[in-house]
Amino acid sequence: MPLEILLVLVVVGITGITLLLHLTGKSAQRELTADIARDQWLRHAPDDAIIDVTVSHDRHSALIRTETGPGLLWSFGADTVARHLVDFDWIEHPDGFEVQFHDFATPGTIIRLDETECAHWRHLMEPA
Repeated sequence: MPLEILLVLVVVGITGITLLLHLTGKSAQRELTADIARDQWLRHAPDDAIIDVTVSHDRHSALIRTETGPGLLWSFGADTVARHLVDFDWIEHPDGFEVQFHDFATPGTIIRLDETECAHWRHLMEPA
């Protein structure tokens, strides 16, 4: 098969799959509730004992308090990312705050919070 035809087939195939996933709602960002956040945290960290779950108003992030300290869970497309809040920077952002982890394998994220939520989360994220 000529390379030109193969290239067209690959491009059309990838475009078609992407369009199909988007139209069926599979590309929507995951929304969290307290129960979903708890289940997702335990999927990432099964040995943690969860004390409290605080979900943001936009339902795309959650602050998880565990016996070993706080953790952050956020939507990353249709999946979630969970990280313990150890060795990170809290950076003010017009939409809330940005968290940058000092681990190159962990992506930074912007947590969208209103002013009241931001103050509450800051209090919960501070080390004991």
